[in-house]
Amino acid sequence: MSETLASTPYGTLPTAASLPQRKPVSLPRLHEMRERGEKITMLTAYDATFAAAADSAGVETLLIGDSLGMVCQGLSSTVGVTLETMCYHTESVARGLRRVQGTAWIVADLPFGSYQESKEQAIRSASALMHAGAHMIKLEGGGWTTETVAFLVERGIPVCGHLGLTPQTVHALGGYRVQGRSDSDAQRLRRDALALQDAGADMLVLEMVPALLAAELTPELSRCHTIGIGSGNGTAGQVLVMHDMLGMGLGKTPKFVRNFMAGNDSVRDAMAAYVAAVKDGSFPDNRLHAW
Repeated sequence: MSETLASTPYGTLPTAASLPQRKPVSLPRLHEMRERGEKITMLTAYDATFAAAADSAGVETLLIGDSLGMVCQGLSSTVGVTLETMCYHTESVARGLRRVQGTAWIVADLPFGSYQESKEQAIRSASALMHAGAHMIKLEGGGWTTETVAFLVERGIPVCGHLGLTPQTVHALGGYRVQGRSDSDAQRLRRDALALQDAGADMLVLEMVPALLAAELTPELSRCHTIGIGSGNGTAGQVLVMHDMLGMGLGKTPKFVRNFMAGNDSVRDAMAAYVAAVKDGSFPDNRLHAW
């Protein structure tokens, strides 16, 4: 191993000494990217090594998603993931970035049952994730969550919302289905999105929302960056579950996923290809990856 490059089974990663001095990703930097029309890239990460790989590949935001319940723990949904588990994986990602002087913005999911009880429960849970190394927390749903978002933002905790298909309530939704197709559902989703922005959310994941609706919402949410997954290419950024984009999913590959390992020699190269494709607009392709 050289002094500047660390060889791993996932590709060659730069060490802290070999990296140029990079500007850490922050909320002002994300706003600057949005202003100049540059797409924001996000991938899930659950451990130190893959977090370092994604950071060195140029991914701006890393999401410690409760999707770890399915891809890491083998659960059938995200519902069984605990706050303790989320803190463990958030700590792992944060340590990995520190090892290589990483600059990515860290977003961590509040898992099911950790914020629904009260605003006070939400801030205790959010504080635990921030102590573990998160820069921002993410919670699902609209309507009743608006008051919780405002409560957290007022106390200095950056918040990312999540609308459309919300996996924590998949049983109530009747399965993994596209949301916002009818006029009434689209109007409700738009109201919820604008309310979350007004409450202070800086980011909003739109999952499995019709591409036209997501594209219309994005300019309306001028202070809240839309991050799409299965919602077309008209959002301010994109996110994928890392295991899916590496072709390593345990189940059926979702329609909105592209296998970026195809044609690449390493995980880091695949991640860099994902970043490039999001930036140049070639991914997602609405004809293939959206509704």
